[in-house]
Amino acid sequence: MGLKERSAERRKRIVGHRAKNFKDAEDWDLDFWQSLTPEERVSVLVDLHEDFEKIKRARVHARSVTRSRRKS
Repeated sequence: MGLKERSAERRKRIVGHRAKNFKDAEDWDLDFWQSLTPEERVSVLVDLHEDFEKIKRARVHARSVTRSRRKS
């Protein structure tokens, strides 16, 4: 699944909350994560890990492109 497809799927699942204070935010966050099944939590973790790896690769690529342009 590509970035566009993952992004579209993620937008369908986004749940938001406007917290009144830090305690409210913490309580909501805990309730949200505890409402997920263990499988859903692992799935989120895997998705985040994959996104971070793509970001790292993009940064490395951008640095190599910048360096090669400087040498030219």
